[in-house]
Amino acid sequence: MLKWESAYELGVTVIDEQHRRLFEIANRAYELLRNQLRVDKYDDIVAIVEELKEYTKYHFATEEGYMRETGYGRFLSHKTEHDDFISWIDGVDLDSADDRQEEFLMRTLDFIVDWISNHILNTDKKIVSRVSQ
Repeated sequence: MLKWESAYELGVTVIDEQHRRLFEIANRAYELLRNQLRVDKYDDIVAIVEELKEYTKYHFATEEGYMRETGYGRFLSHKTEHDDFISWIDGVDLDSADDRQEEFLMRTLDFIVDWISNHILNTDKKIVSRVSQ
């Protein structure tokens, strides 16, 4: 489970709200994984991955707009991280999720949680530290 903590806050309201939404999506995936009463989770897995895909693109566009507005000097390297994540999620093979749903969900969730957490703490934090200097 991905727990929101103050360490994730950038102090940019719109971006912080969007990060919280990404946490909510990841936590829905976690709850689905824990739900032992559901045998066939495929439709839910697809819905969560598709929502994450669309919301992430929306969020990255917002974040990239903020970086442009503030003249953030490391925009291109930051955008490359975003592009890499989009490539990864666009390449997720949802057909493979049907056969091994629990394994697929756990593997996907582990990657997403690690990526979101590390990206916010190690990359996004640099946006506000550079802007506030």
